[in-house]
Amino acid sequence: MPESRPNLLRAWWPAVVWIGLITFESTNFFSSRNTGSMLYTLLTRLFGEINFYKFLIFHHYLRKSGHVVGYGMLSLLLLRGWRATLDPVHTLLLRTALLACLGTACVAALDEWHQSFIPSRTGTIWDVALDTLAGVVFLVVAYFWLRQSQGVERTA
Repeated sequence: MPESRPNLLRAWWPAVVWIGLITFESTNFFSSRNTGSMLYTLLTRLFGEINFYKFLIFHHYLRKSGHVVGYGMLSLLLLRGWRATLDPVHTLLLRTALLACLGTACVAALDEWHQSFIPSRTGTIWDVALDTLAGVVFLVVAYFWLRQSQGVERTA
């Protein structure tokens, strides 16, 4: 009986779309100045005058939370792609998690490099570190969840 080959389009389209979304969010349109002014306008219309200094702090942490969620999700989508591409029964879960982590770090580095060429954006190594760490945290949770759900003997 022939082995079934993975459907690469089905395995990878979510990760590719997510990377496209990250790339779009790297443009001038999503710069801190633009998102801040839109959000500040919205919040003051909804709630009246708000302390601008407190808003700037809130906006900063909201944007960093976006990094955590965005790159955490990317790492899970890359894990999904690698697991579907490499036979999940015979491939070590740790290997696919490491490939997903490496992919997350590469996308983060390329994203920050891209932002360094846009005058309204800044590309920083600290955001690469935050993005990669977010990916690692999401992957650690996924690793233990998948390991528990599959049984220890297939993921060693």
